[in-house]
Amino acid sequence: MSYQTLIIEKKKDYAVVKLNRPHEMNAISKDMRRELYDAFVDLEIDPEVKAIILTGGEYVFSAGMDVKEMSSMPDEESDEFLKSMMKYLKRIYGCKKPVIAAVGGIALGGGFNLVTICDLVVASESAIFCHPELKFGFNPFFYPLSQIVGMTKAKEIVMLGEPMGANEALKIGLVNKVEPPERFMQVAESMAETLSRRSPKAFEELKNLCSIVPRMDKMAALDIESSICALLFARDERKEQMKEVLFKDKSSRK
Repeated sequence: MSYQTLIIEKKKDYAVVKLNRPHEMNAISKDMRRELYDAFVDLEIDPEVKAIILTGGEYVFSAGMDVKEMSSMPDEESDEFLKSMMKYLKRIYGCKKPVIAAVGGIALGGGFNLVTICDLVVASESAIFCHPELKFGFNPFFYPLSQIVGMTKAKEIVMLGEPMGANEALKIGLVNKVEPPERFMQVAESMAETLSRRSPKAFEELKNLCSIVPRMDKMAALDIESSICALLFARDERKEQMKEVLFKDKSSRK
């Protein structure tokens, strides 16, 4: 499939999805929303892709929603705009495969939303995160952020709208790693290579657990984790992977 606002690069066992509107600082337009949805649909069903990196490149992740496009939007199109926004966010948030955000430069508003719906985040030291939506008279998406940094800190971030650097984001658990600008993509790709060697089925179940367990009481959570463990333990894939790991361990000792 051909894309106008994205660059898709398939590598060994993983794919890199790059936002590609550099002159607009990767502002998320109507076309980009549609293409992000289509790209993640295709990558999720591609058996050769085991992990996905989402990035905007070295200097900017995304400046957020395309404000120029939004300001000229007729009132009758607002419902369709909101539907299209939720459609691509839900597709990425619910992706069965691990999704890594590689953030270089700014991630504002809708760009910040993209970061919070990824599973893991590698940030450049130059990365800046901010939710300025209240200044424009509408609300940022709160739920994904609150699940990562907690209710109190999430309220501070969305209500004050103050820019946050990469090291502060690391401190509060918003990002997993902070690397120099020349290395953050390399680290994200190394992470993707590691994840691509894991069982796809086990990853799918783990992502389901990560979504469900926080909303359950502790005993029910342990019960469902035990049930999933039993399901995965009985699979032939688990047996083959254990044999492979033991073989590699034995070989390394020789």
